Amino acid sequence: MSQAVVISWTIVGVEAIAVEVQADVSSGLPGFCIVGLGDAAVLEARERVRAAIRAAGFEFPNARVTVNLAPAPLRKHGTGFDLPIALALLVATRQVPPSLCQASVVGELALDGSVRSVPGLLAEALASATANRPLLLAREALGTVRAVPTLSARPIATLNELRRGMPCAESVDGCRWSPPDEPDLADVQGQPAAKRVLELAAAGGLNVIFVGPPGAGKTMLARRLPGILPALTDSERLETAVVHSVAGIDVEPVLAGVRPFRAPHHTASAAGLVGGGSPPRPGEASLAHHGVLFLDEIAEFAPAALQALRQPLEDGRLTLVRAEGRVTYPARFALVAAMNPCPCGFLGDGDRACECSVSALERYRARLGGPLMDRMDMTIRVDRVAPGSLLGTAAQETSAAVRVRVDTARAFGAARGGPPRSLSGASLLRACGLTARGKQVVERVARTHHLSGRGVTRLLRVARTIADCARVATVGEEHVLEAACYRVLQ
Repeated sequence: MSQAVVISWTIVGVEAIAVEVQADVSSGLPGFCIVGLGDAAVLEARERVRAAIRAAGFEFPNARVTVNLAPAPLRKHGTGFDLPIALALLVATRQVPPSLCQASVVGELALDGSVRSVPGLLAEALASATANRPLLLAREALGTVRAVPTLSARPIATLNELRRGMPCAESVDGCRWSPPDEPDLADVQGQPAAKRVLELAAAGGLNVIFVGPPGAGKTMLARRLPGILPALTDSERLETAVVHSVAGIDVEPVLAGVRPFRAPHHTASAAGLVGGGSPPRPGEASLAHHGVLFLDEIAEFAPAALQALRQPLEDGRLTLVRAEGRVTYPARFALVAAMNPCPCGFLGDGDRACECSVSALERYRARLGGPLMDRMDMTIRVDRVAPGSLLGTAAQETSAAVRVRVDTARAFGAARGGPPRSLSGASLLRACGLTARGKQVVERVARTHHLSGRGVTRLLRVARTIADCARVATVGEEHVLEAACYRVLQ
């Protein structure tokens, strides 16, 4: 009887949990059994591993083979156990050096013995670096794990390379991804008020709704928000890239410093927005972590899907509770939404009359719900631009110029104690340093618009952001009054 143990990983949420791949080769009727609560992809590894071992020139044991994935009560998902199972069998049958068991191993096997990358590899690389273990992985995945500088990556292209023992550590320098041209704010003619709100949203990480008739430029404005946001910091890159890696999405743009921009269709389900499935996968809200989630025609989304966004808008994370357990995904994003003022889209339009009844208008706006609207920081009316302005050649401010002001405002806020969206309660009041007149205006606005405690907090965050953009230490009457203009659904 021969045995071997190889360390691998399984993904729970966005974290990698260690799994021991225990292989036992003993006498008896030939057979290949995998136990330890694996899903269908794990159980199918029997055929991939058998074919890959033979294709690589190794001998598959003509004996009773049992592979246990421990801890047994933890569900294991995916094809990443192919390579560790094959390695455990080869070590147990003494066909490769036992020193290979010192590494943690992740990879999928093709029938010809080649090794492929798997989703969630970046989370597993982080876990391997924390455990101070080298990571044996597919060569094609080497660029994905370059964001973990303390990792000792040992890439292989085929199973046959294990004959030579532990591969040498390799690294990838630089980024292979070349960013495309981003939409520029200079393309938007007119709309000074909407551009002002967009700048405030970028400076404070705030949520905003654009309300206006079709063709007013709401979507055009929203798609230009990432262009005025600061580049991702190193920690933000890694956090966001891990979520994208778990979802099986290319992480190169995020590792290059580009903030994610997610724009799901209004037919998206609640699971599509916040995550779910079996096994659970991150939703659009988590994929927009440290970036922008854009909901076009927000009133057309299912009410249940919209209400599911309430927790991440408040806490910056999502907790999904299922029969198998609970998982938590990061989801700190700026929500940008666009909607028509009424079902026909022309309420308040100067050129066309609205044909909607009062009851239809009430039902339309009720789809958003008061609790969700209470979590929105700013609302701005966006009307259509006159044709003469659209055809004009007047130079508009570029995204690069606005980004400079956004960076300055964020630096001012960081020196003061942190971004406005991270402040609440006593810390927010201290950061605002409201003047006596400013306090009176806040009280009057709260009574006039029937603001809840959360609504007052959102009002103060916007006012603090306005003051940051003006590089003013205290929030005064003029800052509160401007913030109050963005608290009414128009």
